[in-house]
Amino acid sequence: MRMPIYFLLLFTFLTANFITAQEIKTLTYFENDTIKLDLDLYLPLKKSDKKIPLVIFAHGGGFSGGDRFGEKNFAISLAQNGIAVASISYTLYMKDKDFGCSATLLEKIKTIQIGVNDMWQATSYLIKTQKVYNIDVSKIFITGISAGAEIAFHAVFWDYEIMNLYSDNLPTNFKYAGLIGGSGAIMNVDFIDAKNAIPMLLSHGSEDTTVPYATGSHRSCPADSMGFLTLSGSYSVYNRMTSLKKNIELITSCGGGHEFCGYLFGKEPDYVLDFINNVIAKRKFESHITIPSAKKSEGLSQYSFCN
Repeated sequence: MRMPIYFLLLFTFLTANFITAQEIKTLTYFENDTIKLDLDLYLPLKKSDKKIPLVIFAHGGGFSGGDRFGEKNFAISLAQNGIAVASISYTLYMKDKDFGCSATLLEKIKTIQIGVNDMWQATSYLIKTQKVYNIDVSKIFITGISAGAEIAFHAVFWDYEIMNLYSDNLPTNFKYAGLIGGSGAIMNVDFIDAKNAIPMLLSHGSEDTTVPYATGSHRSCPADSMGFLTLSGSYSVYNRMTSLKKNIELITSCGGGHEFCGYLFGKEPDYVLDFINNVIAKRKFESHITIPSAKKSEGLSQYSFCN
């Protein structure tokens, strides 16, 4: 029996409004004479006297594109589970420029530095407004996809005193509660040590040619190119964290490429929720999950767990 058109339209309207019903505040977290940066803050509809955790999310796009609206469903799913999410805009310094092998190394470092400082500014703003939004500043998680994950890694592990561009930024001794990264990397895995390591949930494709899965060249640039930059991806970070006996979870797409960067945020937000709950509960964990990729290349991988 076919549903009458009136009831079909009514069902569609109610379903759409149920899915999108969410308290979202658009806030300007940084502004000067040349730039205005906003964030969308997703807050749980169910209010509580108890302070709530916060996830700060940076989108992907190679520092030249993308926007803060792309993972809206991910943010809503966490907010519906009592976790606030701030999805930030940040400076797209490489817009209309080449962030690949023709870019200079200094330009690449400057690009990441500007994005990191935007993240620090967003974090500072949310710490200062913690009482307004009932945020637990001891439970602020940092997360991102691709370029956003590179921002997250360096925001956590770069030397703050050296790389900070602003005088009024993060409070002394602030530390993120955990890091969630989709196909991200850090310039030097040795930046991570026993003192500054924080719990991590990472995902990455083993055949990523944009951001290396282990330690390799950014964008697969040859060593004699201007844009040659060595990065340590999720697998190298995983090995570093396990050697330090720190909490780490890695999900590897065997044969997967850079398209896997959004896996945690688009397909498996429950992994993120479980990770956050485990960190808050101070549980110990270490795991490496491997999943096959539909694009798995023929032949043997250099990683034995993918063969």
